Amino acid sequence: MSNNTDQKDAGNVTEIYQEFETWSVNLGEKTIHAKRIPGFFRNLKYITGSLWIIFFIGPFLRWNGKQAILFDIGNRQFHFFNITVLPQDIWMLSLLLLLLAMTLFAVTSVASRVFCGYFCFQTVWTDLFTWIEEKIEGKPPQRVKLDKAPWSFTKVRLKLFKHSLWLMIAVLTGISFSSWFVDSFDYWHNLLNFRLPMVGWVTLAMFTAGTYVLAGFLREQTCFWLCPYARIQGVMTDSQSIMPTYDVKRGDPPGKIRRDAGQAPDAQKSGDCIDCYQCVQVCPTGVDIREGQQLGCITCGLCLDACDSIMDKVGRPRGLIRYASLDEIEGKPVKKLHQHPRTLVYINIIVLALCGIIYGLTHLGALTLRVIPERQPLFITESDGSIENKYEFKVVNKTDKDMFVNVLAEDGVAGQIILGAEQPLLTHHGRGTSFTIFVKAPGANVKHEVTPIEFRIQSAEDPSVSAEYRSKFNGPKPD
Repeated sequence: MSNNTDQKDAGNVTEIYQEFETWSVNLGEKTIHAKRIPGFFRNLKYITGSLWIIFFIGPFLRWNGKQAILFDIGNRQFHFFNITVLPQDIWMLSLLLLLLAMTLFAVTSVASRVFCGYFCFQTVWTDLFTWIEEKIEGKPPQRVKLDKAPWSFTKVRLKLFKHSLWLMIAVLTGISFSSWFVDSFDYWHNLLNFRLPMVGWVTLAMFTAGTYVLAGFLREQTCFWLCPYARIQGVMTDSQSIMPTYDVKRGDPPGKIRRDAGQAPDAQKSGDCIDCYQCVQVCPTGVDIREGQQLGCITCGLCLDACDSIMDKVGRPRGLIRYASLDEIEGKPVKKLHQHPRTLVYINIIVLALCGIIYGLTHLGALTLRVIPERQPLFITESDGSIENKYEFKVVNKTDKDMFVNVLAEDGVAGQIILGAEQPLLTHHGRGTSFTIFVKAPGANVKHEVTPIEFRIQSAEDPSVSAEYRSKFNGPKPD
């Protein structure tokens, strides 16, 4: 039984060598056909990639008869279930972008480009496109052979089928993207009846073409030459960052293992690397991890699965390529997470941004009020001696329906009355409404040049829905 196992492993190793003998950097002159080897990190990529299903089904989630999540750019609103965010609350969007950026930076400083390897749109869609390609055209050697073969009925049939599926996915991607910005049901109705506006057709065409070209043709070249994040990743990692790393001390000098059936591995070889190039063949960007960290490495970990599978076959310990920091590989002391000042700064910014977003959402309110006093003149004195101030009310109704509101005033001058709001005033949903309001007070009761006054608006139907604004009542200088 042992001899049979050795013969089988020897055959596998020989096949590996025949499959790939040399390696060079791909600058776009050829197509990389990466192998798919089962393993922990391959399964992890499938799991993280499947999270993008939310991108397709998210626009169809309904809440109270409306789309649950909608970036309504036309009406300048963002709906998130019961929450409506208007341009007046744009500061929360800024905090959200800051939160996402700092999270990306913090993760990169600790674990390098794991976002690129497991969550990036380009990575996930390219992986899907190449999976379809493998199912239709076969394993990498078969695909290379097919690409080099002259055109025939079989080649045309396979290529046409593959590109048709790619285009279908690209179109569905463009539709799903557009559906986040308009009601998805209305969008599909207009699409099927060819009633989309020009901007809708242009957006769909551009997103479809971008997905088809980037994921189907450019692939890893997008990471090399188009992605700005790939260019700046070097300044966000250091020797303490964890990433796929080749253990040079253990692996070098590399050399092909010589094994005959029933005999032990070549004892003269000092390194564990057998120069099989499997780490290169599974790499979606075609880099050789043994050459050190490179621009093309997206930290996906597929080379770990490949190397571990080879180590199992040749009877050597796993971990020749593993997630580790350069300091760990070189035998230097490894810092703990709390010892990374840059990461701690990122985390503190993340916490502050998150607190700001939570505060904003919990204090969003259904109404907002801003009161602008008239400045020319500050007040007028009427014939009966009363003092009158003019104010411009700007009310934002953040609900999904029009609302009548009452205007009240607290503090201020004794005996004051509000003019212009004797009846409830109509505010329009989802946008701002302006009113002109006057406050009139007996001149004898105006004791100060400036008197604080607090205005309050509240729903005529539900007084708990309200908003306040502190302003001032101007009068003449006291004698």
